Amino acid sequence: MTEQIAVIEGDGVGGEVVPAAVRVLEAVADFEFVHAEAGDAVAERTGDPLPDETYETVADADATLFGAAGETAADVILPLREAVGSFVNVRPARAYPGVDALRPETDLVFLRENTEGVYAGHESDLSPDLSTLTRVVTTSASEQLAEFACEYVTERGLDGFHVAHKANVMRKTDGRFRDAVTSVADANGVETTEVLMDAFATRLPLAPEQFDVVVCPNLAGDVLSDLAAGLVGGLGLLPSANIGVDNALFEPVHGTAPDIAGEGVANPCATIVSAAMLLEHLGYDAAGEAVRSAVESVLADGPRTPDLGGEASTDAVAEAVVSRL
Repeated sequence: MTEQIAVIEGDGVGGEVVPAAVRVLEAVADFEFVHAEAGDAVAERTGDPLPDETYETVADADATLFGAAGETAADVILPLREAVGSFVNVRPARAYPGVDALRPETDLVFLRENTEGVYAGHESDLSPDLSTLTRVVTTSASEQLAEFACEYVTERGLDGFHVAHKANVMRKTDGRFRDAVTSVADANGVETTEVLMDAFATRLPLAPEQFDVVVCPNLAGDVLSDLAAGLVGGLGLLPSANIGVDNALFEPVHGTAPDIAGEGVANPCATIVSAAMLLEHLGYDAAGEAVRSAVESVLADGPRTPDLGGEASTDAVAEAVVSRL
């Protein structure tokens, strides 16, 4: 049976990098692509940044490739993650050959809890002078993340992973997160090394090679993975996956990049590598690895987009990847 892939370009450079990644997918697999809308543009036209039919398309698909949303991002990506039942956000940060990286030895993966923390959406205005934000952490979500992390490192032949937290201050919430994650790891015979997230922010730029897989709460994963992006050449190179039990959504980390949207020069590599992660998630391991190798070859030898010092267009880079396949 042919897998169905939902495709949502969204706003800004999403309309340029997502079609580029779809061309790469078409070169290596026989998928049925179903296009849907979300983001600022559809909100302006219809009043709803995420139409019901888009939510249903994503929920019914085998996987989704998403570009980016602008001002309506929270109203789009959070429900989309819900639509695929995502409980973990997988964000690799790796320096590639040929890219002028601040720390070329960087090669790590963040496994970020994807449903809770301060992103659970519980904000209130209690008075004209006071607003509150409720942080949500459950044992069950933390354990589900930990089970995924144990399987992730075991499949890759690693002994264990780091757990980044701030349990010395947020004793109840991060304490619960830490205890749940380390307990599951212990039960699975997987080693864990704890690191306070502020200390991690110092240690990572100084010696990134000491980290392989980092398990962290929602907000910490968001911020720390962006820090890692600065070590490898920028957000234009970072893919991500929102993984659920039976469904998943894949997206570049860079957002809409409004300063270059419409110019045809956005770097499609993060979206293409996100597509490689999609392939691997669906069991097309050889095709996913082939796409990664093709991207690495293009990054090493060119052509490159202006953010990497080149002059190539988005389409030229995508075609170069396809030609290497």
